[in-house]
Amino acid sequence: MTSLRPVSTVQALAAALRERVLSGDIGPGAFLPEQEISARYGVARPTVREALAVLVHEGLLRRERNRSAYVPEVTSADLADLMYVRRPLEDLMAQAVAGRRVAAADAALDRLGSLPPDAPWAAVVAEHMALHEALVVAAGSPRLERLYGVLAAETRLGLVRLRDVYPDRDELVAEHRELLEIIAAGPEDAARQAVREHLHWRET
Repeated sequence: MTSLRPVSTVQALAAALRERVLSGDIGPGAFLPEQEISARYGVARPTVREALAVLVHEGLLRRERNRSAYVPEVTSADLADLMYVRRPLEDLMAQAVAGRRVAAADAALDRLGSLPPDAPWAAVVAEHMALHEALVVAAGSPRLERLYGVLAAETRLGLVRLRDVYPDRDELVAEHRELLEIIAAGPEDAARQAVREHLHWRET
């Protein structure tokens, strides 16, 4: 028998706010006043404060002295710089995993493809991230994994913008399926080239 840990009110509120941020419901630059959130969700302000602190720690929100937490804006320049840093990291990944299937990445892609049409975009972001993180983990370098993890929050916020670029989710799934097939087939040069091409960020 598998026991389930109860989800605290703080965790539940953080999850609800996370989904709204990553689905674009709470957009870049939007503030999250504690009093408004407390009234909307029917929870005490200390609970709101703790939930917001969770998302600030994850990098999905920012907070400055004497101001409400807010969703940081990831500009086109930010995205370009993010890709500039990600490319050498994912190139190392491609060198390491070329010619291998990565079961965890395949599983994430299957979950992405199985999402219902009305699934929140946050679910798409989660599986998209899980796929790329599985490939990085498969490279077998804890340092590469840590470096990639530093970029996770900005990457997730950037992926919110893809909602308008991929109105047909099947296209997103097809692109990643092709990427995984090329990586699995190898050789190394083909895998590296596929990853480089994949990391050209589409503009909305």
